[in-house]
Amino acid sequence: MKQIQILKPYLEDKIKEIKEYNEKIGAETDMPVNGRRLTNIGVFRKYLELYLADNPNVSKEATSMVRHLQPTEKGIPLEVYCFSSEKAWVKYEEVQADIFDHIFAIIPQFELRIFQSVSGNDLAKV
Repeated sequence: MKQIQILKPYLEDKIKEIKEYNEKIGAETDMPVNGRRLTNIGVFRKYLELYLADNPNVSKEATSMVRHLQPTEKGIPLEVYCFSSEKAWVKYEEVQADIFDHIFAIIPQFELRIFQSVSGNDLAKV
């Protein structure tokens, strides 16, 4: 993930912050439960925030955020909340589609997967 340009400054700062915190509390980090760590979903969430902030089709005047929702048996939903700078309906739909196309394309880079419920077509193939 360190090769993703938009994330470099964030990762450098966050890794330093976590290292300093773990040293301060004397965390024995050989054991994963000790101390703080970065998570794939946390870094992915930050990536999306930065992506939206850099996207010229996302309004800079309105609220924009990416947040975790209540975990379910199907996973941890992420909410992408932003406003398009485009007001025309068709253009707005294109902006929304482009954002989700990008999410679907890059999610494997974060070693995460999209969950989709089984449908009738899936069951017919079994």
